[in-house]
Amino acid sequence: MFRGKKYQDSAKLIDRAMQYDPAQALELVTKTAKAKFDETVEAHIKLGVDSRHADQQVRGAIVLPNGIGKTVKVLVFAKGPKADEAKAAGADFVGEMDMVEKIQQENWFDFDVVVATPDMMGVVGRLGKVLGPKGLMPSPKAGTVTMDVTRAVNEIKAGKIEYRLDKTNIIHCPIGKASFGAEKLTENFNALLGAVVKAKPSAAKGQYLRSITVASTMGPGVKVNTAKVAQ
Repeated sequence: MFRGKKYQDSAKLIDRAMQYDPAQALELVTKTAKAKFDETVEAHIKLGVDSRHADQQVRGAIVLPNGIGKTVKVLVFAKGPKADEAKAAGADFVGEMDMVEKIQQENWFDFDVVVATPDMMGVVGRLGKVLGPKGLMPSPKAGTVTMDVTRAVNEIKAGKIEYRLDKTNIIHCPIGKASFGAEKLTENFNALLGAVVKAKPSAAKGQYLRSITVASTMGPGVKVNTAKVAQ
């Protein structure tokens, strides 16, 4: 695979065989983020679980202490007073069947997170086939199916992220922007890891944190020493 000169220069700063402690790893990530835009920094966490089994699912949400450096657009499915509440809280879009039709007919996806009150899940369920694959389906576990729409919208706007396993038992999660600097990124990383460790399923056997890599959008991956992370 062809890599540009910036990537190759960045890769020279990293010892591929080494596993760094989180602060060192994120210091290297900020140094190797050389694109002309403010790169997103992501954590990739491989877990010793089998996501095919319901009792080994790892999923949840957490408000990162320093946010993610991105303006998140929130769509809320609610009616009556709850719709008014969502608008007052700062939701970008609020509606009922009108929003379902807009998504179905116009293929409209100008939003990042979907929140719904429980009484609207029958309506939202019609969008399962399009929202599900995009990871946008609201869920009680992530706090996006709730009557407390004000809290849900406020937390999302403050930097709440959802984490979940993919089919290869890896969690991919943004933890901020390269411009945050290593200290703030480390705070966010530690908050995310703490939540993932806390969410360890009782059915999980053996080593839970198998491997962790952090990387910016265009930069090389940096391995984190899992022994340096509280388990």
